[in-house]
Amino acid sequence: MVDYKVEIVVLPVSDVDRSKEFYSRLGFREDVDLTGADGLRVVHFTPPGSSASIIVGDGVTDAAPGSVRGVHLVVDDIVAARADLAAKGVKTSEVFHDRGGVFHHAGELARVEGPHPTRQSYGSFLSFEDPDGNEFVLQEVTERRPGRISHVVHGSVAELEQALRDAAAAHGEHEAELGHEDEDWPAWYAAHMAEAAGLLP
Repeated sequence: MVDYKVEIVVLPVSDVDRSKEFYSRLGFREDVDLTGADGLRVVHFTPPGSSASIIVGDGVTDAAPGSVRGVHLVVDDIVAARADLAAKGVKTSEVFHDRGGVFHHAGELARVEGPHPTRQSYGSFLSFEDPDGNEFVLQEVTERRPGRISHVVHGSVAELEQALRDAAAAHGEHEAELGHEDEDWPAWYAAHMAEAAGLLP
């Protein structure tokens, strides 16, 4: 099977330096800022915890500035994310959920103010725009649906360290039950960490 990974979203902007300031203020990591001899400029940003990135620049797209709608960023706490954006000076919508409860409609159709009543995973949203009007939507995901994850991913070194510490503690209990040292501990660690990440049933 061929893997098709979403890697980059190109955003059309009118002022690259203004966009750089905005995405830097959001805490997106600036990976490169390259300029070619013909005036091509490529600025590459990666949001915290994301394996996909965005590109803004000059000559990278012929789309109208601000014409991209609905780029989704996943967060595990939408209320905290809104507070974080507000602290960084970003104007956002209120947190909302969709009346139909499936995904969300375009624009503000069927929006109901407030998080999903049960904080159902995938069910709460908010939106904001960059300086050109490109639209982002935050979606709260607290538990992945079965089959959605095919490999274990840790968002940072700190998250990986915590996962290893949790596995070590659980493995200590496992060895206590065994009554002897588990020589096959790497396989046990791997299975435990995959299950904790939601990969295994």
